[in-house]
Amino acid sequence: MSLNKYIIFLGCMIPYRALSYEVSARKVLQRLGVELVEMPEFNCCGLPLEPLSHEIMLILSARNLAIAEREGLNILTLCPGCAGTLKKTSRELKEDRVLRDMVNKHLSESGLKFSGSINVKHISQVLLEDVGLDRIKKTIVKPLKELVVAEHSGCHLSRPRKHIEFEDPENPKALKMLIEVTGAKCVEYIGETECCGATIAGIDDKVALSLVREKLNHIRDSGASMLITVCPSCHFMYDSNQIRVERMFGETYGIPVLHYTQLLGLAMGINVNDLGFDELRVSPAKVLDKIK
Repeated sequence: MSLNKYIIFLGCMIPYRALSYEVSARKVLQRLGVELVEMPEFNCCGLPLEPLSHEIMLILSARNLAIAEREGLNILTLCPGCAGTLKKTSRELKEDRVLRDMVNKHLSESGLKFSGSINVKHISQVLLEDVGLDRIKKTIVKPLKELVVAEHSGCHLSRPRKHIEFEDPENPKALKMLIEVTGAKCVEYIGETECCGATIAGIDDKVALSLVREKLNHIRDSGASMLITVCPSCHFMYDSNQIRVERMFGETYGIPVLHYTQLLGLAMGINVNDLGFDELRVSPAKVLDKIK
């Protein structure tokens, strides 16, 4: 199975709320020689339904896996939550024959079958393990040495560890390594591994926004000029909700929040107009001027 060719799973949120992530990801992956194949008729990864029905979650998730198996391609996701759910489902169905038979009975109605023959990786994992830092370095034509940034890996990129099998959730380093290859300096700050609050927002919006405020305060104190994310939900919390936090708590931040693929695209010399910067709620104009 080719390491340079994947079937891309976009999930639910990215096409509607994080189009800039998809646009910039496609640009940088193309520059790296990674071929993406569209997944036909995909559905939700199943994550939102896990608390309500584990069985329905497994069926939804397995359907996506079965489609990728039919195409004979590993899955690349941009959302860590999707990656984690698909990985968890794959592992659970491989280890539990009764569950696998139950799921396949439902899938057979659509002419599909799960066998566990493909792997699932988040784009960060693909960049580090399959593409490699050396190959990325060769595409860097405009090192971002002027930039000092903070990173937010989020929860799902490394948790739960037994399903993700990628990096240490207590000391995540993947995003920092990917940032440093662009030439930008990645600073450390208090509360780096704290949750963005997205999963709490549906229950108590104020608690979620309080978590956002706490994180933004620490980032501001670190001296970073922007925040880099690899998760659409985390990006939404810090970018789209930043103005709400400012109004609610009387704060002023103005911290641009970039998808990692946008940062990498800048270092590759890709035109900013092709990286979806106009989709960001917090203007990155000052940072872009600094690069120019």
